[in-house]
Amino acid sequence: MVVKSQIKFIKSLQQKKYRILHSLFVAEGVKMVNELLRSDLKVKDIYTVDAHAIPFNNDYCHIISEADLRRISGLKSPNKVLGIFHIPDPDRLEFKDWIVALDSITDPGNLGTIIRLCDWFGIKHLACASDTVDCYNPKVLQATMGSITRVNVVYTDIADLAAHADVPVYGAFMDGESVYDQNWTKSGILILGNEAHGISQPLEAHIQKKVGIPQFGSVTAESLNVATATAIILNEIRRS
Repeated sequence: MVVKSQIKFIKSLQQKKYRILHSLFVAEGVKMVNELLRSDLKVKDIYTVDAHAIPFNNDYCHIISEADLRRISGLKSPNKVLGIFHIPDPDRLEFKDWIVALDSITDPGNLGTIIRLCDWFGIKHLACASDTVDCYNPKVLQATMGSITRVNVVYTDIADLAAHADVPVYGAFMDGESVYDQNWTKSGILILGNEAHGISQPLEAHIQKKVGIPQFGSVTAESLNVATATAIILNEIRRS
């Protein structure tokens, strides 16, 4: 049985301030929790209604009822397992390959998808402005599909990063040069901007090359989703 104080504590981790305070985050679902258990992340507690759904460990696993799982879950339809993990310290950014940098991305689904894209395209480091949504937000974690364990996410000053980088700095813009006409370098920084406003003006001053995705349709759409744009540009970087 999960006691009232435990329920309150676990539910509090749905909020960023408490995740930061305790350096813990919640992950839910059989697939997600198993992905995290296979990683180097340190486990605090696992709550499950089915001992066969995960590699059971008496040190941190607890069998609970479905009613209790519903009480601690942040999902409308809980999926057998909820895990509490320690937030790891991020690694230093490395510039041997490409780094993706995000300027004020606010949608959890977009960030989660971009983390998953970084994993798919072999991008090991993702830099995020401090006002980008928290990568341990439950909705972000769900969208990563486990890729959060294989991408180093660092929250930092993107303008300072771009200003002092020893690699080319590219930025995605609606009116940028076509991504299909670029001679992509072996390493660099690719910056993508906020869903509504794009890359901020202070940051724009540090971008050496503006790139864009040309439109082929006859009807002018307002813009591409930032995660979709990330996929197209990373594909071109890797294809070259």
